[in-house]
Amino acid sequence: MAARAESLDPSELEVVVTPMRRRHLRGVLRIEHRVYPRPWSLGLYMSELALPSTRVYLVARVGTAVVGYCGLMTVGEDGHITTVAVDPAWHRRRVGTRLLLALVEQAVGRGVRDITLEVRMSNAAAQTMYRHFGFAPAGVRRGYYVDNAEDAMVMWAHGVDEPAEVDRRAALAAQVPGRTVLEGLS
Repeated sequence: MAARAESLDPSELEVVVTPMRRRHLRGVLRIEHRVYPRPWSLGLYMSELALPSTRVYLVARVGTAVVGYCGLMTVGEDGHITTVAVDPAWHRRRVGTRLLLALVEQAVGRGVRDITLEVRMSNAAAQTMYRHFGFAPAGVRRGYYVDNAEDAMVMWAHGVDEPAEVDRRAALAAQVPGRTVLEGLS
């Protein structure tokens, strides 16, 4: 899969974003084990998927391969991004951007106005992507990551349902090369 990602012309890339289902979990867990020192378990994903009224989990596929995924927990007008991961072979193909565009739209559709997340202080690339979506630093959780006691930056995006933020996401989407297909999303 890595050679395929590297040799593919970005303008020809088609990424399908769809709700995460049990059948996707093998691919999700493969990525989870590649990118996180303390990966989530199959049981944890199963319990999250069993809460559709307050959870949204999406996967990105290229062909039949899961190349990324993300998740959101909702509580009233607040959303909390629980996870975002992209297979390292597919980094820099805007898979994370495609996932977040779809995830935020799903959040807005559920009445979410403000979204928060935590990101490693050392993960400058993710912080930059989140800033493009209007997330701003709001604090630090000291020793948040148990694998190495690294601090987490807490970021918030407020008013994600407002016209200016809708326009921001439209501009981001226009910059993504290739085609994003939203499958099974309302």
